[in-house]
Amino acid sequence: MSDIGSGDEGSSSQKYQGMEQGSEYDSGQQGQMEQELATKMLQIQSKRFYLDVKQNRRGRFIKVAEIGADGRRSQIFLALSTAAEFRDHLSTFSDYYSSLGPPNPDNVPEDGKLKSEMMIKDNRRYYLDLKENSRGRFLRVSQTITRGGPRSQVAIPAQGMIEFRDALTDLLDEFSTDEHAYKPDLPEGRHMHVDNKHFYFDIGQNNRGVYMRISEVKTNFRTAITLPEKSWARFRDILSDYCEKIKQPAGGNGPPGTTLGGQDQPHPLVGNNTQQDGGTSLK
Repeated sequence: MSDIGSGDEGSSSQKYQGMEQGSEYDSGQQGQMEQELATKMLQIQSKRFYLDVKQNRRGRFIKVAEIGADGRRSQIFLALSTAAEFRDHLSTFSDYYSSLGPPNPDNVPEDGKLKSEMMIKDNRRYYLDLKENSRGRFLRVSQTITRGGPRSQVAIPAQGMIEFRDALTDLLDEFSTDEHAYKPDLPEGRHMHVDNKHFYFDIGQNNRGVYMRISEVKTNFRTAITLPEKSWARFRDILSDYCEKIKQPAGGNGPPGTTLGGQDQPHPLVGNNTQQDGGTSLK
C-alpha cells in the first residue's frame, strides 16, 4: 500500500489564506518588509512541499507549504528554534515508522493515531500525529494559536519523513547559527547625484550579516560593490584620509589632487579615469 497521505488532512486547507495575515511569523500588512532568504522544493509521492526561510521585522522563520495533487495549498509557520525541535522529532517518528510492520487495512487504530507528540512555542502549539488510514501512513503536523483562529496543518507521507528532515537540516545549518544576530531596524537607503551619475546606497542583510551595496548608475551603465558591515569603519577611514590629503597635499607644492600620501604618482588603479570622470567614480 502506498503511503500517499490522508483524506482528512486537506479538510482545512481552504482556511489557510487567512492564516498568513494573522501569523506573527508572516508579515501580513508588512509584506514589503518580508525577505525570502532560501527555498527548497520536495516532491514526495503526489505532493510538493516548499520550505521557505523568510525574515521580517520579528525575525526569521520557516514557512512549510504543501501543494496537493489537486492544487490545494496548506501551510504552517515555524520559528527556527521550533523547526530544529521538529527536525529532531522527524528522526524519532521515522525510526518508529521503520519499526512497524506492513499496514494492515483490517487492523487500523480507531482514531488512526500510531504515535503523537506536541511542541509549544510562545502562543502556538504544534501537534505531531503519525496516523494510518486506508490510504497509508502519514505524519500530520497541526498548528494552533491560543488566541483563536483556524487550525492549519500539513500531512507528510511517512516514506518521505527522512527526505523532509534532511532538507530542513540543510536550511537550519545555514540560517540558524546567527538567528539572534538579525537586526530588524536597518537604515533607509540614500541617493546622491553627481554630474551625470547617480549613486545609490542600500543597506541589506543576508545569512552572512548586514551589508551596504553602493550602485553607480548612468544612462546605459550600472555597476555595484558590496561592503560587509565589519568593513564600513575602515572604508570610511580610507575615504576620510583621501579627502584630507586632497585638501592639504603633502609638501604644499603643485595643484590640489596631484599628491596622494606624499607620492607624486597616481594610484595604478586610477590611471586616467580620474581626469575623464571628474573624480566621481567609486571604482
